[in-house]
Amino acid sequence: MIKSPVLTGLFFCKSLTKNELMEGYFNDYSDTLMPILVEHGLSVIGAVLLLIAGWMFAGWAKRKVVKRFSASSNIDDTLVPIIGQTTRVFIIIVTILAVLGQFGVETTSIVAVLGASALAIGLALQGTLSNIAAGVMLLMLRPFKVGDAVTVGGTTGKVDAIGLFTTEMRTFDNIGVSMPNSRVWGNEIQNLSRFDIRRVDMEFGISYRDNMDKAVEIIQEVISTQDMVLPEPEPLITVSGLKESSVEIRVRPWTATKNVWPLRYAITKRVKERFDEEGISIPFPQRDVHLFQKSN
Repeated sequence: MIKSPVLTGLFFCKSLTKNELMEGYFNDYSDTLMPILVEHGLSVIGAVLLLIAGWMFAGWAKRKVVKRFSASSNIDDTLVPIIGQTTRVFIIIVTILAVLGQFGVETTSIVAVLGASALAIGLALQGTLSNIAAGVMLLMLRPFKVGDAVTVGGTTGKVDAIGLFTTEMRTFDNIGVSMPNSRVWGNEIQNLSRFDIRRVDMEFGISYRDNMDKAVEIIQEVISTQDMVLPEPEPLITVSGLKESSVEIRVRPWTATKNVWPLRYAITKRVKERFDEEGISIPFPQRDVHLFQKSN
């Protein structure tokens, strides 16, 4: 009896169990995939660990830099947050490039691609880039620093932080204001804290019936009793104008910047009290109405 090779092969395949077939397939795939996993798996694990370590190191370095520069008297507080953030971003970029190098990616090609796409990104982010440019100008020219009281675009407050995109302020009634740097740089900036001394401008009106010289003498007496008033420059007290219902007396004392508002309040209160004691009236707008009876 002659046996056919085909029948013999079929008989042999049927004689194999299902588990034996699965085991054979697994062995085939193992022989193919294991070298790949061994070769690239370690790179993936190393890249993940490197990325985590770089991210943690960037945060640690930022905190150390901020702490170190904050304690230095040679570094302006305005620059400290920018230096810390720049340090963190730089370390993260270096870490990402190192991770890409783990997979054999040419970092020079990445830099070339970023350079080629810079124009498109610049056109798409014109507003954002203008804020960055304005932030750089604010940091270079430094029209104000963190902690200064400023007036920008009609908003008055204390500067909390100057970033690359926005300037953070807090108004005197404790309202937070986040203002884009382009708006800050494009408006008039009044720095109320730049100089150590400031002039306090005040006006007092008296009635036409009152004695001007006596009113000036009272104001001079009040000014002389205020310790916050500086002797130099000498305070100015003079009759400045004749209004519709009052004679205006201009008062211009000088004081330390921190005492501007306390001095204004103190002088205003004391002048009113002394005017009342001396019988000098402060006129207020009023209108006289005369009625005439029409005769028959």
